[in-house]
Amino acid sequence: MAKQLQITLVKSLIGRPEKQRITVKTLGLNKMHQTVLQQDNPAIRGMVAQVKHLVECIEVEA
Repeated sequence: MAKQLQITLVKSLIGRPEKQRITVKTLGLNKMHQTVLQQDNPAIRGMVAQVKHLVECIEVEA
C-alpha cells in the first residue's frame, strides 16, 4: 500500500505572505478545516514544511 498524507488547514491565511498562500493553494486547500489526501513524496513534504505552522499533517495508509 502507498502512504498518503492527510493535510488539514488549521490556521487562516489572512495576513500571510503571498508565497505561503500559493503553497497552501497548491496543496489543494482553499478553506479553513478543509482536509485533502496527497501522495507522500519529497515535493509534498517540502511544501508542508514551508507552511507547517498553518497545517496539520498525518500519515495514513491507503
